[in-house]
Amino acid sequence: MTTIDTPRRSRGFARGALGRSWSGVAVLLLFYVALLVAFSLLSPWFLSFNNMMSIGSNVAFIGLMAATGTPLIIAGGLDLSVAAVAGLTGVVLALLHGLGLDIWVAAVAAVMCGAAIGLVNGIFTTGLRLNPLIVTLATMSIITGSALVMTGGLTRPLMVPGFNWIGSGRLFGVPVPLILMLLCYGALWVVLAKSRFGRFVYASGGNPEASRLVGVPVARTQITLYVLSGISGAVAGLVLAAMLGAAAPDAAGKHLLTVIAAIILGGTSLFGGRGSVWGTLLAVLILGTLNNGLTLLDVSSFWQDVTRGIVLLLAVSLDQIRSRAAGD
Repeated sequence: MTTIDTPRRSRGFARGALGRSWSGVAVLLLFYVALLVAFSLLSPWFLSFNNMMSIGSNVAFIGLMAATGTPLIIAGGLDLSVAAVAGLTGVVLALLHGLGLDIWVAAVAAVMCGAAIGLVNGIFTTGLRLNPLIVTLATMSIITGSALVMTGGLTRPLMVPGFNWIGSGRLFGVPVPLILMLLCYGALWVVLAKSRFGRFVYASGGNPEASRLVGVPVARTQITLYVLSGISGAVAGLVLAAMLGAAAPDAAGKHLLTVIAAIILGGTSLFGGRGSVWGTLLAVLILGTLNNGLTLLDVSSFWQDVTRGIVLLLAVSLDQIRSRAAGD
């Protein structure tokens, strides 16, 4: 009897652990530590301060896009246009500055453009009750096409020392993009964990119909999150343009898969109602570390694409296991 009950108790403990809110973050943290140890053993250049800071700087714009995408998916939404917004932001910035507008005024105008796109996404998905996948896929195509039309498909130079500092500068040895990303995640954590709006976010994705009945402004919450997603996409676009010293129409488009993979790998449920910004941050660092380590080991970029696809598939599978363990 004892030998039969022991495996059952072990399985019950495993299900219980996976069903807990902190399980995803704990597993990711352990995996990240294991990844750091593995690459440090395989490459003598990996575990250096400059390389660690380089990883943080390189993933910062991806982390900014994934940051607000996390509460949006928690609330039952989805934004596939965020990377296209990042590309458009750089184009708008370069064009406005080229017309003689001050670089910072142009930056504010570009961020407002991102917010307006987010508002449009929110109105179509909540007001007209359209599928967010279709809506944001359509706006992604419109935005990318518009950016290509405005530039003729060409990259616009954007070498303004004060502006480029936000992409390549450092404060106390820490890259500015990394600082911006960490501040963004800290602010989001405070909002989600400590405010009434944060409770609205989780309620909107957990059970939207029941939430409406008890007075939760589900539509307004989702629209606000779409606007925030547009703003974070625009800020990510500014950081990327500052890093590159140029504005390319589709500079961030190829990173959309990484953004979605980071959110899902971080433990945010595709069904809404559950997720953590710290999980997303860890996932962003894991994916960035994976790319960096494979590059140091001279692994082909083609195989790196294969690895990202496998990680995304594993992330979705893990999300399903956690959902079943939690009884969702």
